[in-house]
Amino acid sequence: MAAMSEQHQPNQQTMNDQPGSDPQATSQGAELTPEQMMQAASERITALEAELAEMKERWMRAEAENANVRARGRKDADDARQYAVQKFAADVVETAENLRRGISSLPQGDNLPEIVAKVRDGMEGVERSFLGTLERNGIKREDPVGQQFDPNLHQAMAEQESEAHKPGTVMQAWSSAWTLNGRLLKPAMVVVAKAPAAELTASNDR
Repeated sequence: MAAMSEQHQPNQQTMNDQPGSDPQATSQGAELTPEQMMQAASERITALEAELAEMKERWMRAEAENANVRARGRKDADDARQYAVQKFAADVVETAENLRRGISSLPQGDNLPEIVAKVRDGMEGVERSFLGTLERNGIKREDPVGQQFDPNLHQAMAEQESEAHKPGTVMQAWSSAWTLNGRLLKPAMVVVAKAPAAELTASNDR
């Protein structure tokens, strides 16, 4: 009977090993007051919010950088499309200049022989059509005569005294200015007006 009693008696060590039976853990859990539990939860929420804010800031920086990369890519692609033909455009401009020189070499006036007048009219018609085609493809000719000298578009070949032109004005052009989509292809070769020496002397005397 003693053996049977010992067999059915609960094992104290087994009871101590069962989950939730640790008296120290139970004691520690019982030590947390509701205020402490609320404070711990609040601190955890604050930490998560700070982590979320940091992740959001990183994401926004990454998006901004991606937007800049895309914008640079689009600009580079646009520049490549617009200016890839720049060398070809410069050659075409030289052809247009030669056409203009050929027209300018023909006689002008009302009493020209019929054949000369027809040749001139025909070449001027070809020039107008040619210039229209160039403009539709971004190549533009600009006549500088009468404009204020612009170093971005004009190359001064000489200065000449003039009473009829304001100083700094282009009074004569040996060639036109040409641009490709707003970018200078070839500057105009110009003669720039300057004040007559007599006016300069009078101005200095005053």
